[in-house]
Amino acid sequence: MIAFKITGEYIELIALLKATGIVETGGHAKAVVEAGLVLRNGEVETRKRAKINRGEEIQCGEEVIRVE
Repeated sequence: MIAFKITGEYIELIALLKATGIVETGGHAKAVVEAGLVLRNGEVETRKRAKINRGEEIQCGEEVIRVE
């Protein structure tokens, strides 16, 4: 599990995937989200710019991110 601390109110989903190193580029992040491969709190999230807040859990493949 990756613990990721945000400094602002939220972080956009594709920015989170890039910041944690799960994907290398913004294009790759968008493709992964559009393909339905990202779970937000256990449910598929297809909005690339979804606002992720503290306390949420994002899963992409085997990787799990806990946003703090």
